Amino acid sequence: MREEIKNWWEQAKHDLKAAKKNLEIKEYYLVAFLSQQAVEKGLKALIMLKSKERIIPIHSLVKLGKKVNIDKKLLTDLRILSPEYIITRYPDVVESVPHENYDQSIAKDRIKRAERIFKWLNTQIKE
Repeated sequence: MREEIKNWWEQAKHDLKAAKKNLEIKEYYLVAFLSQQAVEKGLKALIMLKSKERIIPIHSLVKLGKKVNIDKKLLTDLRILSPEYIITRYPDVVESVPHENYDQSIAKDRIKRAERIFKWLNTQIKE
């Protein structure tokens, strides 16, 4: 595996681990953001692995997932996680304070969705 792909994959796994740690300290909006980031980086690692492309400037998890022919059952997870890239960070987007929009239930859901995608990614990325 090329070094740049390995770096993206390692950071993806670390982001998922950080999401779980943020669940423990009740930083629920960070859980959602890091779950999205973990999936985005994992998908980008797979795109680089399969296509030999350099990284592409796309943040839509659905578009990234379609580029690697992700299992169709996971598209709903991608659709739900994708907006977290924006709505966890910008008050003007949600017209409120982002961290106030998250609770433990939402955070657990986002991790669960990311873990399902990682289960699939692990079948595609052989270390």
